[in-house]
Amino acid sequence: MTDKQASVYAERFDRVFDYIERHLDERVSIEQLSELACFSAFHFQRQFSAYVGMSVVRYIQLLRLRRASYQLVFSEQRRIIDIGYEAGFENPESFTRAFKRCIGQTPSQFRNQPAWQPWNERMPLPERERGSLMNIQIVDFDETMVAVLEHRGAPERLLASVKVFIDWRKQSGRSPNASRRTFGVPYDDPATTPADSFRFDICSEVHSAVADNPQGVITKSIPGGRCAKLRHLGSTDRISESVYPLYQEWLAESGEELRDFPIFFHYLKRLPEVAEHEQITDIYLPLK
Repeated sequence: MTDKQASVYAERFDRVFDYIERHLDERVSIEQLSELACFSAFHFQRQFSAYVGMSVVRYIQLLRLRRASYQLVFSEQRRIIDIGYEAGFENPESFTRAFKRCIGQTPSQFRNQPAWQPWNERMPLPERERGSLMNIQIVDFDETMVAVLEHRGAPERLLASVKVFIDWRKQSGRSPNASRRTFGVPYDDPATTPADSFRFDICSEVHSAVADNPQGVITKSIPGGRCAKLRHLGSTDRISESVYPLYQEWLAESGEELRDFPIFFHYLKRLPEVAEHEQITDIYLPLK
């Protein structure tokens, strides 16, 4: 298969992935998906399994269980039985069996003490075709004071740190609102950094210094200056699909030089306020 053929093939599957994500609460037929991808309905299921590594039915259930996982941890006011119904299960018993079989914990166990590392291993998303980098802007970012929880350790444990940071925001009265932006600063590439050496700052904009607190949240600042800005649409688990081309393609051709500060993310729409595929993240690459 040539590069062009592979790209066309990937674009067809991207249409299928997008459709499934937008209609996760509906009954989706193989005929609908095969027609969308312009594949024969007789061969589509085998093509999908070969491309994704799992069947269509298993993939849809995976997405529903991913959503249920986030709801269990970050939407504590929602009842487990309602989360199970929304995930497509007819009764609590079938939801509990499927959840435990897939993740290794019951929904109650996951809500109380989520095992994020095995969750990441068992809940992978298929890679997507890289998006266009034509929409990169050069902008001036103003220096911003932020409250920071310094995550240090395996990337798979990042969501556990996010939960701690959310608890601090609630307890401190600094919950997100229109005037407080949320950022992430990855100091290391999770694909090349030993797990126990990975560093990531979970940040929220503040207008005054942070008081001492049991969660260990401190005050820092994101420095101002010129940045290349690129918008990433969809799951933050796929953000590398936007980050790597920004370095490998755009930076190499732009003639720009990097400033001594890591790339950072501004989360405009994020879980649990929106569905995973509806997330919007602006990526900032600091420039001289």
